[in-house]
This record gives sequence, structure tokens and C-alpha cells, in this order.
Amino acid sequence: MSTAGAGGAAAAALLLLVGSGTAPEAAAEQVLAPVEKCRVDDKRLAELSGLASDGSAWYAISDGGSSLRVFVLDPADCSVRGIRTASNDPYDVEDLALGRDGSLWLADTGDNRRRRDDIALHVMPPGGGATLYRLAYPDGPHDAEALLLDRAGVPHIVTKEPLGSAGIYGPAGPLAADRTVPLERVGSISLRSTQTPGGPFNGSLGSVLVTGGSVSQDGTVVAIRTYTEAYVYDAPDGDLVAAFQREPFRISLPNEQQGEAIAWEPDGALLSASEGNQPVRRIPGVAAAARATGAHTEGDGSAKPTLGGDVDQAQLADRTGSGMSAGQALLLAAAVAGLLIFVTRRLRR
Repeated sequence: MSTAGAGGAAAAALLLLVGSGTAPEAAAEQVLAPVEKCRVDDKRLAELSGLASDGSAWYAISDGGSSLRVFVLDPADCSVRGIRTASNDPYDVEDLALGRDGSLWLADTGDNRRRRDDIALHVMPPGGGATLYRLAYPDGPHDAEALLLDRAGVPHIVTKEPLGSAGIYGPAGPLAADRTVPLERVGSISLRSTQTPGGPFNGSLGSVLVTGGSVSQDGTVVAIRTYTEAYVYDAPDGDLVAAFQREPFRISLPNEQQGEAIAWEPDGALLSASEGNQPVRRIPGVAAAARATGAHTEGDGSAKPTLGGDVDQAQLADRTGSGMSAGQALLLAAAVAGLLIFVTRRLRR
């Protein structure tokens, strides 16, 4: 069966299972499981943090750097076919998106110490060179590793927040090469922690830190990832802000050393990659499953399936008013611990 056929069969199976009231997790795990394709051995990509695909080639970037370099990979064996470069001197490039015209968008948004006055996007057209666009947050610096490019070519940045909701920011006006364009906060995402193994942190912190994002080629499905999970949102009208108000389904991405890259293939599969010269993994049929489950759940309000394990789904707590984010859980735990210490000391006295 072709990949496209497998994706359609996966969607049909999911829709049938949800419609019949049967739990879809077991069947979904068998179909939507990451499959190792090849390993990125090139040491220049030891800190691979962004990935994109046009169906015939993969495009990859390494974290940071003092110049723009996009590596063109062969999907058959992950070998480097070539490198696209530009003379721009970035601060900290973290993610990559492929425009519908073939332009490569590099998200110069990293800010671990949260001290940048502005962030940047570098756009490399197919003919060479690069254009620099500067943007500024309305509420102070943020660290961010996820770039989403909608089908109209409008970029959105998703911040990386250890406490509280991740912010979604979009430009308040057209991008301009001669001035800094203000960003506006257009939405937020609150994720529940999971116990999926992997990532650079002990415990569940890595499961709520947004490290990458991607929009499908036709703009109708969105994926964001953390160190250990992928969350997929249906966007039938191409509206990213509206998509993040819907309930996503989750796919576990276990045992990645430092998973920061995610990308859609034109056939609706997802690609997942990590720092540390790790394998690129492919998950077929994701877009078709998202559309099928999304259409069904919006029709009758059924819960969307959680794929890849028994960990709690992502919750849009600020939209639904339900669920507790990882930040809220940590604050509650700290308060309880403080109360226990206080009571223990009083009893000892």
C-alpha cells in the first residue's frame, strides 16, 4: 500500500473507531508510530533544531551559528546534498519553515537569558541571498524555538515557557526590512506534563517546553512539539489562531536526546528529529487522521484521541477553563511543600 493510501486507511480507521464509541488509542498507536528513517551523522548538524521538507529533499539547520546555513539532506540516507548560505550574522537561529514559493524562513528567536530587544526572521529565497526582518514582543523578551508559517505567508512565533502558557505571537502589520515590526499576542497554549521518557531534563518539565512547530503544505494542519510530544491541531480554514482553540491530539516522541525539530511532508506525514546526531523519524498518516478526528469531534463534541500512550492530552486551559498547566502544578507543589515545612517546624516546637 502506498504512503498516501496508508494515511487514508489510518484516518478511516480512526473515524470508524471514534464513531462507534470504541477507544482508538491501541489502533492509532500501531499506525501513527514514529519509524526511524536514517541517522544524521554530519557533525555540523550535531545541534539540529529545525527541519522542513518539500517531498524530494529535507532542509535542516543547526542551533545558533554566526552565519546562515541550511543543509539540504537526502531523505534516503540523511546525507548532505548541499548547503544554502547567506552572509547574515544571526544571534540564535532555532527553527526553520519552508514557504510556498520555496523560500526558507529561519527563526532567529532564541533568547535563553531573555535580554533581546528584538528578534529576527531571515528569509532565503530560492535565487540566493537573504532578507532580514526584525520584530519586537509587546510584553518584553521571550525565548522561542517554534516558527509557524501559515498558507498566506504570515509567520507566528510560539514561545518556550517553563511556567505558564506558551504565547503565540504574530506581526501587527506587514513585515518590513527597514524597520522593526511590533508583534502582538494572538493566542496561547497550556500543556499538561507527561511521563514520556526523553529530552535533556529529568522529570516532566521537558514535556511542556515548546521546541518546534510546523504547518502542513496546504495550511490545514498544525503541529507543535515539545522534547517528548507532538500536538496536532486541525485548521481546515487555514486559521492558526482558531486552530489552537481546538483540542489537539498528542503523539508521543519518546527517547529523543533533545528533540527540537518537526516538519510536515507533502503527503501528510510528520518528521521528527533531535540534536545529538540522532535518527530522523517519520510518522505516516498524521494529517489525514487529524482531519478525520477533527471533523468528527467538532460535529458531536466527542473527545479527540490521545495517540502514543496513556499520558494526559494537551489542554487549552486558558480557553476552556479546565485542567492545570505545568506551571500551575509547580506553583501548587511549592506552596504545599512550604506548608508542610511550616507545619513540621511548629510540631517540633
